[in-house]
Amino acid sequence: MKMADTVLVTGGAGYIGSHVVAALAASGDTPMILDSFVNSSLDVVTRLRRIAGRTIRCVRADVRNRAALDAVFAEHRVTAVVHCAGLKAVGEGEEEPLRYYDYNVGGAIVLVEAMAAAGVKAMVFSSSATVYGQPDTNPVAENAPLRPASVYGRTKHIIEQILSDVAAADSEWRVALLRYFNPAGAHASALIGEAPTTRANNLVPILARAAVNPSSCIDVYGNDWPTPDGTGVRDYLHVVDLAEGHVAALGHLAMERGVTTLNLGAGSAYSVLEVIAAFERACGHAIAHRIVPRRAGDIASCYADPARANKLLGWRAGRAIDAICADAWRWETSQWNVSTPR
Repeated sequence: MKMADTVLVTGGAGYIGSHVVAALAASGDTPMILDSFVNSSLDVVTRLRRIAGRTIRCVRADVRNRAALDAVFAEHRVTAVVHCAGLKAVGEGEEEPLRYYDYNVGGAIVLVEAMAAAGVKAMVFSSSATVYGQPDTNPVAENAPLRPASVYGRTKHIIEQILSDVAAADSEWRVALLRYFNPAGAHASALIGEAPTTRANNLVPILARAAVNPSSCIDVYGNDWPTPDGTGVRDYLHVVDLAEGHVAALGHLAMERGVTTLNLGAGSAYSVLEVIAAFERACGHAIAHRIVPRRAGDIASCYADPARANKLLGWRAGRAIDAICADAWRWETSQWNVSTPR
């Protein structure tokens, strides 16, 4: 039995949110988008309707706008929220900390207040593995120390604490804190994918943009990390696997009150150089890169122990790095009308 008749997805036109909307629609749920479109495109909504084969309702509003949220909850039968809205670039967060605390922490507080006022007390929160900082050991389990090394990571940690305190004060709340590792890739339809409106900040879309421009050279931030090849090591999770994890988490909340904290990751690790090699296999040619100094807020290595999500949700990542890069390349070429090698 589905918990939610209508699931409100904040940031539902963004990279993660749009794939969550597609997965919810595929599962038989009725998703509804709330998005300010500050870092996404209205065209995504049209594309999602093509994927779903039906209407996807959308409200254009900032999650910090309490009046807009109250109107949504008054006019629509929302029974659960997937909260994906927020700013997410690690480097940008170091440069603009107040903006990040305002959007991420401030937005979460306004949203929770509006949900409580409307009696909507089920949330899946888009958290991040950055809450761990540099872990003592890998793979990282949910009980590892929380030492976020970036402003972005600290905003996620603070929101997790806020939601945990809210649920402790009111036993009716059902909250899933999903700690994403490194989402990448795109929907198999090539209708939605990662499309930042400004500069790309994550490795796979940076590689995708470089692959369509032969004169490009990407920056690798340090080759002196304590890793096998000296470059940063991460757990890359296909965005469709991640989205399916949200659907599974909503199902779990139908049976579980309180707070459930889960890692969503593949449980495997790849270095920056290994991901570059995988993308070169996907696009069929070499991609130039250069070593530059380490970036503030970065860490050496981090990859998930996803055993808890495997057990509680019956979920596991099924798409590996080559599938991630192939789908990302298909998405990128669909945007630029570039022929892919056969």
